[in-house]
Amino acid sequence: MEVIFKIIRQEQNSAPVVQTYLVEAESGNTILDCLNQIKWEQDGTLAFRKNCRNTICGSCAMRINGRSALACKENVGSELARLKQIAPPKIRANSIPEITIAPLGNMPVIKDLVVNMSSFWNNLEAVAPYVSTKARLVPEREFLQSPQERSRLDQTGNCIMCGACYSECNAREVNPDFVGPHALAKAYRMVADSRDSETENRLESYNEGTKGVWGCTRCLYCDSVCPMDVAPLEQITKIKQEILAHKQVDETRSIRHRKVLVDLVKEGGWIDERQFGLQVVGNYFKDLRGLLNLAPLGLRMIIRGKFPLSFEPSEGTQQVRSLIESVQQQEGSRE
Repeated sequence: MEVIFKIIRQEQNSAPVVQTYLVEAESGNTILDCLNQIKWEQDGTLAFRKNCRNTICGSCAMRINGRSALACKENVGSELARLKQIAPPKIRANSIPEITIAPLGNMPVIKDLVVNMSSFWNNLEAVAPYVSTKARLVPEREFLQSPQERSRLDQTGNCIMCGACYSECNAREVNPDFVGPHALAKAYRMVADSRDSETENRLESYNEGTKGVWGCTRCLYCDSVCPMDVAPLEQITKIKQEILAHKQVDETRSIRHRKVLVDLVKEGGWIDERQFGLQVVGNYFKDLRGLLNLAPLGLRMIIRGKFPLSFEPSEGTQQVRSLIESVQQQEGSRE
């Protein structure tokens, strides 16, 4: 079948343009197969990354029809089917189907579909993504783990550093200090590793301001696009739980974060983001410095259309409230 590929092309520091290619493809052809065909047969100047062609290296991550994915994993048939589900085309039945390809987000473009991933790697380095045993005596043989201890690392160990989660991260888009879901998923892998001797220091670092776990907006995009089911948001949540379990001080920003989140969900069924930052960072309007620090972030959110101007309680708010109150009563009875 014939498929039109609309590719967002761009030179460094220049405006993007859309270039169209007509490709003869089969449903089972991957998006990477089609890009190779374009490069080899139609336009040798098209630039994109690739390597393993087998969902292992993560090199070919790009935005396919509006969401970040691996070009070697997605195929033409499934992609067109997905596109029909999310956006039924208002075109004639005999029209040629279209697939739009764009570079990853949150990173500057070098050329076409190739992006500069320096910030991605720098933010990964910022969480010290390697096991530290410097506080321990070096044993006569390797550090051993039980199967149960090792199993805690399986999910995060599957990360192939493709950048899909980083590309879709709303927090990263408006907050340049936030290290990103990829880094925090790897951070939990260190926290969960029984061989690591820096857990306390790590948790202090990941608890800092909005560059660590508390900068996450819980939008779930990272989980939805991860090709390896690493579930970065789930790992971020686990780090938060570890921080709260280690904290001895009752009134800290992290404690407020949990309390405000529960209170807002209890009140409206989901989180009113307009109130969340003001109450957590601004400490219920008591922390003037915190409020002033929020101003640049709030302005960027408004400019990028990320700030909710209104709030509507979700359906089933009463049921959510009853569930939370039931859990709170059970927790209270245990104390």
